This record gives sequence, C-alpha cells and structure tokens, in this order.
Amino acid sequence: MKLRSLVVVLLLATAAPACGPAHVSPFTARQRVYKKGNYAQAGAKGKPSNGSLWSDASGGMLEDPRAGRVGDIVLVKIDEVADATGQADTKLKKEGSASAGATAILGIMPALKKAYPNLDPGKLFEVASKENFAGEGGTSRKGELHGSISVRVVDEMPNGDLFIEGTKVVMINNEEAHLYLSGLIRPADITQDNSVSSSRIADAQIEFTGRGDVADQQRKGWLRRLVDALNPF
Repeated sequence: MKLRSLVVVLLLATAAPACGPAHVSPFTARQRVYKKGNYAQAGAKGKPSNGSLWSDASGGMLEDPRAGRVGDIVLVKIDEVADATGQADTKLKKEGSASAGATAILGIMPALKKAYPNLDPGKLFEVASKENFAGEGGTSRKGELHGSISVRVVDEMPNGDLFIEGTKVVMINNEEAHLYLSGLIRPADITQDNSVSSSRIADAQIEFTGRGDVADQQRKGWLRRLVDALNPF
C-alpha cells in the first residue's frame, strides 16, 4: 500500500506541470463575428454563361489579378499633405469738414458781434471729422497623414468606377487608433501591385481618430467645457 501511494504521488507530481500556469484573471478567447457583405461572385453574373468556363464575376486564366469587382480588396496608399496660408491687409482713411454760418439768430448775433468784434459769424458753426482704419489678418494651417490601408470594393458604379470603403483599428496598450477611408476610384488608376494613391480617390473621406488614455488627457474636462459653453466673453 505504501508503494502504491508513492507511485500515485509521483505520477501526479509529473503531470501537474503539463497543465500550465493558471491565468491571472478569467480569460476568454476573442472571436470576431464578421459580416461578409456583398460579392460579385454571389450575384447574377457569378454563373458562367453557356459555353464558358469563367463568369463575368470571376477572373479568367489570363485576366489581370487587380481589383475590379465587388468584394475585391485593394491597397490604398495614403499620402495627404495639406498646407494653406492666407493673409489680408486693409487700410482706410477718411477726412471730412463742414461749416455753416448764420447772420442772425433771434437777435443774438448782433449782440455777440458787439461783444466780440473778432468773431466771424460765417465760421461760427464748423464741423470737422477724421477717421483712420487699419486692419491686418493672417491664417495658416498644415497637416500631414501617411499610411496604408486595405479596403474592399463595396459597389460598382454604372460607368465602371468602384466605390471602396474600409477601416483599420490598431490598439496599443490602452490607446486605440481608428483609420477610415471611402471614395470612388477608377480601375485604370490601380497599379500593377493592386494599390492606388489616395490622391486619385474622388469624393474621398479619410478620418484618423483615436481614443484612450492619451486622447483623454488632450480633452478638456466636462466642467471646463460647460463653463466655456456658457461663457459669453
């Protein structure tokens, strides 16, 4: 019995390390539920016509592998540089003068003339005005965004242009970076490596935002924002 108990203890001690260490906190493997969206291969053109081996929605043996159908993926190289400067100068000057004289006002003029012989009734009432204005203003804004993102062809326009849309989420520690891009491209602008420059996207929408610890530190607190909204000055 003692020998049997010793063997059991040795077996348990040997098998214990194989189980591995326990997680610090309850761990759940992450699984993403992805919506596949629309694909040209699933449409009416996805079936080969009579006497053909390939359909309009699938690439043939000698067809260019670049993106050209709904559901295909294309690489967008983002190289956006915005640099704008404006300046305005304004200078205005205005001078005016007016005079009016009266020879008699209710008999006062003769009395004033007698009391003040050097008084000139013709210049008794005189108005002069002078106005100067000078203004100067300037504005400057500069921004750059460089990167790359793979997007899907979401729709095909009647003229053959492709509507693309995609997003990329990168998380480092407690900081998330979100990149979104959409717009219209021409199949002719897609290069041999299946990429297109962002400058060739029509009606483009490119958004690069972030959230997390760094973004929170760059944002005013809710009380400070409330005070700024109510401040009339």
